[in-house]
Amino acid sequence: MTPVDTDERPFVLIWEVTQACELACEHCRADATPNRHPDELTTAEGKALLDDVRRFGDGQLVVLSGGDPLARDDTVDLVEYGTDIGLRMTVTPSGTRSLSTEAVQALADAGVKQLAVSIDGATPESHDSFRGEAGSFEETVRAARDAREAGVPLQVNTTVCSQTADDLPAIRDLVRELGAVLWSVFFLVPVGRGRVLDPISPARAEDVMAFLDEVSREEEFGVKTTEAPHFRRVRAQAAQERGGGGPQRRGGITAGDGFAFVSHTGEVYPSGFLPESGGNVREQSVVDVYRNSDLFETLRRKDDLQGKCGACSFRHVCGGSRSRAYAVTGDPMASDPLCPYVPEEYDGPLPDRQAGPADD
Repeated sequence: MTPVDTDERPFVLIWEVTQACELACEHCRADATPNRHPDELTTAEGKALLDDVRRFGDGQLVVLSGGDPLARDDTVDLVEYGTDIGLRMTVTPSGTRSLSTEAVQALADAGVKQLAVSIDGATPESHDSFRGEAGSFEETVRAARDAREAGVPLQVNTTVCSQTADDLPAIRDLVRELGAVLWSVFFLVPVGRGRVLDPISPARAEDVMAFLDEVSREEEFGVKTTEAPHFRRVRAQAAQERGGGGPQRRGGITAGDGFAFVSHTGEVYPSGFLPESGGNVREQSVVDVYRNSDLFETLRRKDDLQGKCGACSFRHVCGGSRSRAYAVTGDPMASDPLCPYVPEEYDGPLPDRQAGPADD
């Protein structure tokens, strides 16, 4: 990544263009429904938002998300508009019939820089069960291959919870087979429909991250985690054990620090998984909200973190998932309950475990 001053701009801004989606995924943050919300940002409002986002600086990365962004009939137009004004536009469509070969090609022609598809099981049965729609696996894999044919770089997103963890090695193989450039592995945050799923335990999360560290060193595609910034701590410690230096770059991405999320109705959240608003783009500039709102400024102060996260020497490398802390405790500055690491000098209270037994 090009160095970014995350006090001034996010690495990535996600715009949830709609919550409409044909799928009924078990983990859905948005509680998506088949119908579009009547108060969604209009095409004109969306283009005004993209004009405002351009103020962050050259090449700002924008992700059009959902729901299913292709449930809107103007998504290709929005990609083309954002591209024309100098934004790096990417899209995360759902694996449904809307993601046709023609739709992939239209996005490519509009200048989309990357397409992200979700694969949460290594087989049609496991993926379709998780996604709540028969045929989703086949549609997703076909769309991934269409993206490659259209010359659009592919990202694969995978959710980690107790239902999917055993499939990760096989999904890794599929990511390789599809020629993806990036595997983005999302560690479940208990919001939306995801509240009823079983997260993995902190101990198993550590094992999964050790596996992902191996994958990142062995595969040609990149690996990143979402809502699991302690992957950077795991990688740093593993590198030190191998006798090398660890990835100690400042910051990375956590909610409100390098990351911003605009909801379908224009609310500006630090993350889609931390639904506290700093303002609304219908009334305020998203740039001003990101830079100056009390909520976002607080989340960027790593020395103000509480509990063992605040005492951790990795807090500026990691920072913990602020979204998970908020979902579990109600306090976005509390310790991330998925991280098992306890700093040697820390003797205060530990967060309640988010998941079940350590050997799950």
